[in-house]
Amino acid sequence: MMNDIAKMQDLWQEMSSWMTTYMKSFYSPEAAKTAKSHLEIKSAKTIFFDDAQIVDGIILKEKHTWKVVKNCENLAKHLNLNEHDSLLAKMIGLFHDVGRFYQFTVYRTFNDALSENHAKLGLKVIKDLPFMTKLDKEDLATLKFAIGNHNAKEIAPTENQRHLAFAKLIRDADKIDIYRVLKPFLGPTDGTGCSPDFVDLFVAGKQCDYTKMRTQDDRKLVRLMWVYDVYFAWSLQQIVEQNYIEDIINNLVQDEKMMQGITRLRNYIQEKLQTKDIWQG
Repeated sequence: MMNDIAKMQDLWQEMSSWMTTYMKSFYSPEAAKTAKSHLEIKSAKTIFFDDAQIVDGIILKEKHTWKVVKNCENLAKHLNLNEHDSLLAKMIGLFHDVGRFYQFTVYRTFNDALSENHAKLGLKVIKDLPFMTKLDKEDLATLKFAIGNHNAKEIAPTENQRHLAFAKLIRDADKIDIYRVLKPFLGPTDGTGCSPDFVDLFVAGKQCDYTKMRTQDDRKLVRLMWVYDVYFAWSLQQIVEQNYIEDIINNLVQDEKMMQGITRLRNYIQEKLQTKDIWQG
């Protein structure tokens, strides 16, 4: 067991060192050309930015990566994961958005609908990394499943409880920081309001298809609906403590139907925070 932990610790150091170098390599405007040479561009329908904005986008995702790693570490500690699984959780956090760097330098957007699914793109990036073979087969399969499902509307059906548990962990760790990242963009309503079908889903406590967002307020409503997709009470507590939910609510037009959804959401949050988190991996 001691040898296993030492192996995982060494591998974590190797992975984090590689990822640090990899992310910083995109600071150069020439990185876009390098990235482009490795990918088959499927569509020219992109949002273009100048080189300075490319670097800004890369730095944004670099900071997000380390925040998610820390969230994974803290959530693993809360769930009393052993050291092996805690390190695996951090590895998943480290690589969960590795596809974002190619995505933004090539397509100039973080919008998967206008480029490629960044989770699948990330799996392409890590596929040939030599140190990945140092993980045992089950850990590698778990890492790939979690990364591949971290941004999906729903986790793909699986009978492997370990795969499912780590997918839940990374989805929560990711969401906690996305609320932070998006806070500047979820300000007062611009008057466009929310699409009626989005409001219906919100009132019903369901998720929506992100690609169908049509207004600025739709984007806010999606983040409220996310609450129903947070798996662990600890994760929800982090989000609530930062006041992200109430800030979004205060920046929406609160008509009668919207208030039905808000009341349901607040009641759900109160109940969820009283539940005990159990690791089933």
